[in-house]
Amino acid sequence: MNTFKAKIDIIGINPFVFLPASVLSGIQKQANKTKGPIRVKVTIDGHDFTQTLVKYSGDWRLYINGPMLKAANKKVGDTITVKIEFDPSEKTVLMNPKLETALSQNVKAKKVFNSLSPSRQNEIVRYISNLKSEAAIEKNVVRAVQFLLGRERFIGRERP
Repeated sequence: MNTFKAKIDIIGINPFVFLPASVLSGIQKQANKTKGPIRVKVTIDGHDFTQTLVKYSGDWRLYINGPMLKAANKKVGDTITVKIEFDPSEKTVLMNPKLETALSQNVKAKKVFNSLSPSRQNEIVRYISNLKSEAAIEKNVVRAVQFLLGRERFIGRERP
């Protein structure tokens, strides 16, 4: 596990830290990739998290979300101590049963869903899985099906 200190910066509304080049290259070597998100295990000031390194606007960043800031009692501009290592486990999100049922009842929508890239499929599944209320889930399952049928936008995306 690598340890470093970093100042919490912000881009848009997202707090983050840059990783030292040696730490980043070591994680990329372990992950055997230099493109796409890389899952990592992180300890920030004694608190453990699972997070994803992402490249945005030309730089790799470790985003520090609200729960991480709160647990470490830190804010943008503060310096944190980060312990980080590559996490080889796969992040799996199960499809909400209501989305699964809706797709099984609409052959055309299911065919379009199955033709999407795995990342686009995961984007739809994750969005609906992270909704809290049953009303929001039901509303967005309908919107997702309409999106797959080419009738409306969904999660900021144009129709497929």
